Amino acid sequence: MITEKRKETIKLIVAITVLVLLLLFVAIMMIKYEVEGETNMPYKLSKIVVIGTVEGVEAEKGKQKWNFDIYQNNDIYFYIDQNSENIKEDELIKSVKISNIQIKNTPQKGEIKTYMPNSEAGRLYSYDKQFLVEEKLEYKGSGTSNASNLEIGSKGGPVLIRFSNSNIGNYTSDKDKEIIHNSTLLKKIKTTNEEIKFEMGCDFTIETTKAKYQAEVTLELPTGNLDDEESCYLEKTDMKDIIFKRVK
Repeated sequence: MITEKRKETIKLIVAITVLVLLLLFVAIMMIKYEVEGETNMPYKLSKIVVIGTVEGVEAEKGKQKWNFDIYQNNDIYFYIDQNSENIKEDELIKSVKISNIQIKNTPQKGEIKTYMPNSEAGRLYSYDKQFLVEEKLEYKGSGTSNASNLEIGSKGGPVLIRFSNSNIGNYTSDKDKEIIHNSTLLKKIKTTNEEIKFEMGCDFTIETTKAKYQAEVTLELPTGNLDDEESCYLEKTDMKDIIFKRVK
């Protein structure tokens, strides 16, 4: 016959077992969240495209026929799409923010500057100081995407930013009949891909009308080898290394 004392002991053991299992389950869920983050966001970062180019920007007129400052540009396109598995018609994109921008490994040659799209007529990007990005670039949700106005569609679209190595060197010449604006300009100033590569990092935040999600993004730039390629192109669709978490 089970005594009252034994019953109480059994109840205590059961209660402790349940508590331990509950704490273990919570711990597993927390670890899973740290590793995987948000897996079913209403809007997701579906693709990153990076286009790496080299161009000569005309310097002050001199005696030489050609006088160019050499820039290596990395244009990054972040594509935000509605999650087809979690469509919420009443939840729209409020803003997308690129913040805490850092150059983690500086290049041996040059100085990295970050630019937003040009809001004036003409080229998509301008090297005017007014378009420099210091620490943060924010796109507001709108009816349609318009990079020049820093607007992203309320149901998705692209977010653009440029990382430019702007002081690699200068090229002057009277001999060239024409100048081709690609990586051959690097060869003309005896600069290698190894000397201009760097790593950028930033926080990428998607804020909807109901929640806010943030992830860290890092990229090694340029994404190709400009010793061998005239320009380089990367399309990244595997986002397993970019972990979004809900923030307040």
